[in-house]
Amino acid sequence: MTDADSDRISCLPDLIINQILSHLSIKEAVRTSVLSSMWRNKWSTQLDLVFDRQCVSAATSQDPSVIESKFLRIVDHVLLLHSGPINKFEVSDSGCDLIGVNSMADIDRWIRHLIGRSIKELVLDIWFEQRYKIPWCLFSCQSLCRLNLYCCWLKPPTTFEGFRNLKSLELERVTVAQDAFEHLISSSPLLEKLILTDFHGFTQINIHAPNLKFIQITGKFEDISFDNTSQLATVYFDLKFYSENNQSRLHGCSSNLLKFLDHLPHIKRLLIITYFLKYLAAGDVPVELPRPCIDLRSLCLFINFNDLKQISVALCLLKSSPKLRKFGMFVPLEEQTSLLTPASYCWEELFSEPDTPLLVRHLAIEDISGTKSELDFIRFLLLYSPVLEKLIVKPIVNVKPELMIELIRFRRASAQAEVIYRVNDSS
Repeated sequence: MTDADSDRISCLPDLIINQILSHLSIKEAVRTSVLSSMWRNKWSTQLDLVFDRQCVSAATSQDPSVIESKFLRIVDHVLLLHSGPINKFEVSDSGCDLIGVNSMADIDRWIRHLIGRSIKELVLDIWFEQRYKIPWCLFSCQSLCRLNLYCCWLKPPTTFEGFRNLKSLELERVTVAQDAFEHLISSSPLLEKLILTDFHGFTQINIHAPNLKFIQITGKFEDISFDNTSQLATVYFDLKFYSENNQSRLHGCSSNLLKFLDHLPHIKRLLIITYFLKYLAAGDVPVELPRPCIDLRSLCLFINFNDLKQISVALCLLKSSPKLRKFGMFVPLEEQTSLLTPASYCWEELFSEPDTPLLVRHLAIEDISGTKSELDFIRFLLLYSPVLEKLIVKPIVNVKPELMIELIRFRRASAQAEVIYRVNDSS
């Protein structure tokens, strides 16, 4: 048997070999250079470079300064010997103390090097006690398609004209001024995905992005607005009021709910956690939307059932979403201690028969305690959902067992509707 017969992998086309190497860590890929002279430089053309804890040998001293020094040398070595384009460059610290504050100059140097290699994806998952200031040179990199930054400070130069090829932007624990953030978003015309977590420097969230399809925002805010966002399909909000005294900023609009949905005509999935539903309930909540959410398929809300206006928002969305298939509800803990909000209307009006039946097929409600408002809401859903297939109920701990009996006795518009009662996730 010849060497060629015994080494079939080396005879594979370069495209396939590169694909195999792409599934290895950078440390393992570099080690293939010792296999033979044919493999000596194959790793050096890899398009994706990911540096994390795996790059540092387990035998390395646990001294943080030693780990950091070795990690920095590895990144420098790979970048020095690498040839060809680099599609993705990722440094993932994730609390491993691979890079300290004193190494910020090294990150600056890596970024300058990557810009010259037409980098497409940059991920800096590095956690510092103080923010790392992104160097101005990055804002000139028009090859970027994806940018993920953590624990950074963004201060673009006045000449910054946006990222014309950027499609995905993820910012976590990032500090940026209001006008700089808005300019960054609006001047990136191809932006499709935006994830914003624990932001600092602004509380007024203004989104202008004509191609945006996915948005996820977690943090504190005062007000939010969308403009020219007709392509948005998935919206995930976990937002809390920056000030409890500022919960109904309407700016001349009669309803926060209407203002919120006005620029989301094609929304398909909506997930609202914690206090944002209270914001949407500010102003006059309509019984149904003037323009239905014709594409909404999945809806998940955190509802305080002691707040009738929040219930009204949920009912409005249900009645205005003719293609809704999945609806989930979570009851926040503060409901147990809060008082029922006075209302100028009665329960009969609130849970009146909708003009068209609800076409939801799967319902789930978690952490209920069996209050009248919760049960009235469930009764309404069962009564006017003729195609309902499944209702999953997960009560809080130590809820009265009579709740299950009461739920089973509710009338159902769907003969196929199954009520599943789960005490906990393991049941």
